[in-house]
Order: sequence, then structure tokens, then C-alpha cells
Amino acid sequence: MNPALDFVLPDQEGHQHTLLEYRGRMVLLYFYPKDKTPGCTIEAEGFRDAFAELARLDVVVLGVSLDTVASHKEFCEMHALPFTLLADTTGAVSEAYGVLENGNLKRESFLISREGEIIKHYKNVKPAEHPLQVLEDVKALS
Repeated sequence: MNPALDFVLPDQEGHQHTLLEYRGRMVLLYFYPKDKTPGCTIEAEGFRDAFAELARLDVVVLGVSLDTVASHKEFCEMHALPFTLLADTTGAVSEAYGVLENGNLKRESFLISREGEIIKHYKNVKPAEHPLQVLEDVKALS
């Protein structure tokens, strides 16, 4: 297993988050291309709908895109998203995780263990299926 890279990014309220602060909890770090686009909305709503069960399993959901804090705030409010969206406006974190390609963010996710290790790297994510896939994987690990 590979250690997940720590970072500092602002959320939709402008509060700073680090990956290290979630040590002791499982984290789903999901990268998505853009707020308010069809596929990203489907994926975010899927995580919203699975959020209570993921939280019960002690999983923190962190969405990351290149959008601004203000864009994230609007996206959260439009779709009643109960989880944190992080603004990687420079692309540095996305690049460090290998999900930035030609200035565009790939739709990929990382399931991170309570110890900070990457348990699973999801590539070629299908927005409608991904939230349930993560939920099934977390249940299998619990």
C-alpha cells in the first residue's frame, strides 16, 4: 500500500482541511472535473444519498475539483450536499495524486485507510455507479 499524500485545501466555507486531520477514520478522496456539470452532479448526488451510511461506517467523503470555494458553496447549496468539497484551484494536489491531465481533472477516487494508506484507487469512474461501489467496498473491509 502507498501512503496518501497530505495536503492543505479550503472547503466550500473557506476553512482549511488537511488529510492528516482525518487520521483514524477512513477517507474517500474523490476527484471530479467540474461543479454543476451533469456527470459530476450525478456523482455528487449519489454520495449525498449514500452519505448517512458512509458516515455510519466512519467514512469521510472529500470531493476535490479545480473549482473555487464560491463555486463549491453554490454546488453544495444547489444539491444539498452534506460533505466537504475542497478547492484545488492551483491543481497542485490533483497533480500530486496523478489525476490532472493536460489541465483537466480525471474522475478518479482514492479510498484511504484509517492509517493514511491508499487501500483502493478507482480509475475510469462511472458517476452513477461509483457511490454504491465505494459503499460495497467499505462494507467488505469493515
